[in-house]
Amino acid sequence: QVQLVESGGGLVQAGGSLRLSCAASGRTFSRYAMGWFRQAPGKEREFVAAITRSGDALYYADSMKGRFTISRDNAKNTVYLQMNSLKSEDTAVYYCAAAGGSPPTSVSRTDYWGQGTQVTVSS
Repeated sequence: QVQLVESGGGLVQAGGSLRLSCAASGRTFSRYAMGWFRQAPGKEREFVAAITRSGDALYYADSMKGRFTISRDNAKNTVYLQMNSLKSEDTAVYYCAAAGGSPPTSVSRTDYWGQGTQVTVSS
């Protein structure tokens, strides 16, 4: 089992940047593919980005390509989401996700969730 704790959310102006971090407990972090999802009020949780165990493959939702970058540091048990050129529609709670199998590119593929961190983009 793995526990996930997100940080780095906050209030930012449109066009600005934020970097989210997700720290995982345990010594088995490198066994999990990791990802990020987000959920805006009244909407379903949606996939943002995912990364394989070794970091050799990255996956992005189309609307995030070119603006968001996912990365991981297995020595620090941490996965990151760098978000640039933020827009008001990026406002949501962002969740860290871990999967023991294929990269978590959908809710159904995710085994573990963090508690979420709020990102608010003001226009």
